Amino acid sequence: MSILGLKKKQPKTFKVKVITMDAEMEFSCEVKWKGKDLFDLVCRTVGLRETWFFGLRYTVKDTYAWLKTEKRVLDQEVPKDSPITFHFLAKFFPEKVEEELVQEITQHLFFLQVKKQILDEEIFCSPEASVLLASYAVQAKYGDYEPNFHKPGFLAQDELLPKRVLMQYQMTADMWEEKITAWYAEHRGIARDEAEMDYLKIAQDLDMYGVSYFAITQNKRDTDLLLGVDAQGLHIYSPNSKLNPNKSFPWSGIRNISYSEKEVTTFTIKPLDKKKDVFKFYSSQLRVNKLILQLCIGNHDLFMRRRKVDSIEVQQMKSQAKEEKARKKVERQILAREKQMREEAERAKEEMERRLFQLQDEARLANEALLRSEETADLLAEKAQIAEEEAKLLAHKAAEAEQERQRIEATALKTKEEKRLMEQKMREAEQLAVKLVEQSERRSKEADHLKQDLTEAKDAERRAKQKLLEITKTSYPLIAAYSTPPPPPEGGDQALGSGSMRIDFKDSDMKRLSMEIERERLEYVEKSKHLQDQLKELKSEIESLKLEEQQQQAGVYSLRNEARGYPPEPPYMPHSNRNSAYMAQMAFFEEV
Repeated sequence: MSILGLKKKQPKTFKVKVITMDAEMEFSCEVKWKGKDLFDLVCRTVGLRETWFFGLRYTVKDTYAWLKTEKRVLDQEVPKDSPITFHFLAKFFPEKVEEELVQEITQHLFFLQVKKQILDEEIFCSPEASVLLASYAVQAKYGDYEPNFHKPGFLAQDELLPKRVLMQYQMTADMWEEKITAWYAEHRGIARDEAEMDYLKIAQDLDMYGVSYFAITQNKRDTDLLLGVDAQGLHIYSPNSKLNPNKSFPWSGIRNISYSEKEVTTFTIKPLDKKKDVFKFYSSQLRVNKLILQLCIGNHDLFMRRRKVDSIEVQQMKSQAKEEKARKKVERQILAREKQMREEAERAKEEMERRLFQLQDEARLANEALLRSEETADLLAEKAQIAEEEAKLLAHKAAEAEQERQRIEATALKTKEEKRLMEQKMREAEQLAVKLVEQSERRSKEADHLKQDLTEAKDAERRAKQKLLEITKTSYPLIAAYSTPPPPPEGGDQALGSGSMRIDFKDSDMKRLSMEIERERLEYVEKSKHLQDQLKELKSEIESLKLEEQQQQAGVYSLRNEARGYPPEPPYMPHSNRNSAYMAQMAFFEEV
C-alpha cells in the first residue's frame, strides 16, 4: 500500500471566538455545523431566548455580513483565521422596547449595544439627551447615588458622552460630571433593569436608532443616495443627511420587493397602493445587496409578527417575565424597606453615636470643669491661706509699724526736746558769745585805755626825767657853793640813782600791768578756744540730730507704705533753708 495514495485527514472541529457586548467566549465546533448550530450554542450559553433579534456578524473585506443559519459555517465567506471571530449583536431592533423586550438579558444586550453606538456616534444624540442617557447609564452601573460614597471624580474612568458633545462645549470633565451627577441623584430607587429600560425608551426616539444605512443610486447615472432599513420600513436619505429621510416606505405600505442580479443589481419596491409609482434603486456591491435583502426580509417578518398573536413560547416568556418582574418588584420593595430600615437604623446609630460622642464630650468637659473647679478651689484655698498669712503678717507689720510709730513719735518728741535744749544752749551760747564779744570789746577798750595811760605815763616819765635833768643842772652850782664840796662822782651817781629808782618803779608798774593784760588775753584766748570747741560739738550734734530725724521720717513712710501695700517712697529731705539760722549762728561762732 503506497503512502502517497493516502489522503490527508481533514480536522473534524474548528475554533470559534464569539464576542458579545460584555464577554468573550470560545467554542470548538464541528465541521458539519451549520450557522444555526453555532447560533443556538451561543444563545444557550448566554441564556437568551429572544433569539430573533440577534445574529452572528463577521467581517468580509471592507464590509460585514451576518452568518446564515441554514448553511454550514465553513461554507460561508467567514475569515480563515483560527479561531474564527464572530460578534454576537442585535440584527433587528424592536419598534417599542418596553413591549417587545421580555427578558432582562435581552434588555441588557440591547442597552450595551445602543450605548456603544451612541458613544461611537453611529447614532446621533443631542448634548441634553446625551447627559440624561449618561445619568441612566450611571444609575444602572452604580445604583443609587450616595454623596458619602460617590465622591467627586468617581466618573473619571467612565466613557459616558460622545466625543462630539465633549468638543462642542468648552467644559471640563469635572463640569460634565457635575451635570451628570445632578441628573443621576434624581434616579434614586430605580433598579438596574429599569434604568436600562429607561435608557432604551429614550434612545428609541432618536432618528438614527436601529437604522442600517447603505449607499445606493436611484438610476444608473443619478447622484448617490442612502438607503435606510429599520423596523418601520425603508427610507431614502440624502448623502449628507441621515436624520430626515426624503422618502419613506413603511412595511405596511410595501406590497413586494424584487431583486435582480444583472450587470447592476436592481431593487424594486412596489407599493401596496397600485396607483403609486414603483421605486427602483441600484447597488453595485453584491455582498451589500445580499445584506440589504436579508435585513429587509428580517425586518418585514418581525413587522408582520408583531401584528399577530404572540406564540405560546412568547406568551410563556412574557408570563414568566411578568412574574419575574413582579417577584423582583416585591424583592425590590422588601429590599427598599430593608434598606430604608437599615438607613434609619444607621441614622439612629449615627444619632446615638453622635449623642454618645456629645455626652462623652459633655462628660469630658464636665470632668475638666470639675477638675478646674477643684484646682480653682485648691488655688482659692491656698490663696485664702496666703491671704490669711499675709493678713497676719500685715497685722504684725502694722503692730510693728504702730510700735515703731510710737517709738518714732517718742523719739521725735525726745528729738524735739533735745532740739529745744540745743536751741536753748545755742541761745545761751549766742548770749555768751555776745557777752564775750562785749567783754572782748570792753577789754579791748580797757587795753586801749591802758595803752593810752601807759603812753601818757611814759610821756610823763620822759618829761619828768627831762625836768629832773633840767633841775639837776640848774641847782648843782648852788649846792656846791653853800655846802661842802660835793661828794665824788659816786654821790652824783646816787642822786641819779634815786631818780632812777623812781623811774624803775614806774617801769615795774608798767610791766605788772602788761603782764596782767597778757594774762587776761591768754585767758580770753583760752575761753574763745573752749567756746569754739563747744560750738563744734554743738554743730556735730545738730548734724547727727538732722540725720536721725531724716532716718526716722523715712522709716515712718516705709512702714506706712508697707502697711498700705504701696511702693516705698523716697525719704523726706528737709529744705536747706530750714537750718539757715543754725548755719548762720555756726558761721558766726566760727568767725568769733
